[in-house]
Amino acid sequence: MAQKLQSGWRRWRPACFVAALALSSFFGQAADAQACKSLVASGNPEYPPYLWPDPANGDHLIGANAALMSLLANEIGIPIEVRYIGSWARVQEEMKNGRIDLIAGAFLTQARLEYMDYVHPIIATTRSVVITRADSTLNYAEWANLAGHDGVTVINNSFGEAFDQYAKQNLKIEEVGKLDNALQLLAHGRADYLVYEDAPARAFAARLGITDLKEAETSISNEDLYLTLSHRSACNTGELRGKLAKAMLKFRDEKTMDGLIAEAIKAWQSQ
Repeated sequence: MAQKLQSGWRRWRPACFVAALALSSFFGQAADAQACKSLVASGNPEYPPYLWPDPANGDHLIGANAALMSLLANEIGIPIEVRYIGSWARVQEEMKNGRIDLIAGAFLTQARLEYMDYVHPIIATTRSVVITRADSTLNYAEWANLAGHDGVTVINNSFGEAFDQYAKQNLKIEEVGKLDNALQLLAHGRADYLVYEDAPARAFAARLGITDLKEAETSISNEDLYLTLSHRSACNTGELRGKLAKAMLKFRDEKTMDGLIAEAIKAWQSQ
């Protein structure tokens, strides 16, 4: 009798295990579907023409990348709110903790791979440059030219893995909280050069009325700007990553960002 019971249990146990897995998968998929009814995106708020705070609604960001998120939401069938949550450093902390789902524009670094997935293809390619006062004797042609000079940039900004490592080991670059502050330090002679992306730096300098600046012809780096998805997002599934990649491929083929950037430049200039 005992042998029959053991034999029956051995036959029944695999079926029970399979059924349990099926139920677990079913409820897991149902939970994921229920959890992912909307997405929250953010990004660098000092990044025109890509992103900047909406003057009509301080809780949101506008710009070319925000407009792209609106188109992306239509493609994947999930609403995306592009929210202003503070500085670029704060955005990255929120992404690490899973309190936002997406970053609408980030460079690729090894450190960031630890807490977010990068969606391919890219949003755009940006150009990072050395900016000095117009009367500066600093002539930049290569990274080594910056040694012995006082630089400034925005905290937690990256200009590519190679330059970041070189700067850490060889250069003196102060990090400040906002691009406005960095430009003021440069303009008032408290820094010899600024490292930043060219388009946002020009936009902010124009708003501040700082005109006596010049950009080096040779760029520090040309970096790809990605859409990223938090590892801790409840929506981070293979299905969603596939939808995001498919939509971004469509936008690349249709050159969608070219038009969005042109429109965003006009919007920034009109404010």
